[in-house]
Amino acid sequence: MTKVNTRIAALTLVAGAIAFATPSLAATCGKGSFDSFINDYKKDAVAKGISKRGLAALDGLKLDEKVLAADKRQGVFKQSFEQFSGRMISSSRVSKGQDMMSKHASTLKKIEQQYGVPGAVVIAIWGLETDYGTNQGKMSVVRSVATLAYDCRRTDMFQNELTEALRIIERGDLSMDEMRGDWAGEIGQTQFLPSSYMKYAVDFDGNGKRDLVRSVPDVLGSTANYLKSYGWQRGQAWGPGQPNFEVIKQWNKADVYARTIAAFADKLDGGKSAKTADIAKEKLTPEKRAKR
Repeated sequence: MTKVNTRIAALTLVAGAIAFATPSLAATCGKGSFDSFINDYKKDAVAKGISKRGLAALDGLKLDEKVLAADKRQGVFKQSFEQFSGRMISSSRVSKGQDMMSKHASTLKKIEQQYGVPGAVVIAIWGLETDYGTNQGKMSVVRSVATLAYDCRRTDMFQNELTEALRIIERGDLSMDEMRGDWAGEIGQTQFLPSSYMKYAVDFDGNGKRDLVRSVPDVLGSTANYLKSYGWQRGQAWGPGQPNFEVIKQWNKADVYARTIAAFADKLDGGKSAKTADIAKEKLTPEKRAKR
């Protein structure tokens, strides 16, 4: 997301659990120079099957102090939902989102048929993360995740992200130069971490590449695939307290951000989720539903 890295802010809450759950990697963080760390990491990467093509992305890599500074500044949300959503769901963003719903209606219909996720939800995420692809970030993804891997706070997590970033290059989905993003290494128009890119990115436009930087069908399809993979229930509501809200929280664990996604999607969809929730709550008969 532009200027406020909400995904990593939320990950900070579970960093300790990740550290215990992830096996220790070969490279030792924080000891010696960054170059020494990268040389040690390369040995582990080779053991994990990374080829010379992937390893070449590490040549001449330098520590990015701006990334470390940004990581230390970020924190958990302190704004209320009203404050945060009021700032993020601007009238211009809603208007553009409605335009995008119309422009990509055919693609969104196919996405909902395949994954069960309504277009309003993926469009809302797209708008909140990068203003519909206009602000994806300009920092080197490989350099960012390598810098965070060298830092000891979440080294196992980001050594894994670095490995997955190299796999993206190896696959030919994106080149080193094309992999630009925010300071925490998030890629593309809905800001996938490299590991999520590898797991959930899909080639929805059928051109043979999973391109979350330039291909809108790939971006929207991959976002829906992510949500489906975390248990999205077709035809169910997505507001707080509803089945799919917990899936939205898998996109971002910060409650204020998840609620903002849900509220924005509801605006784009004309309040459909709220109506679905009312129907479920009231257990309306088919006859009463037809009158709504």
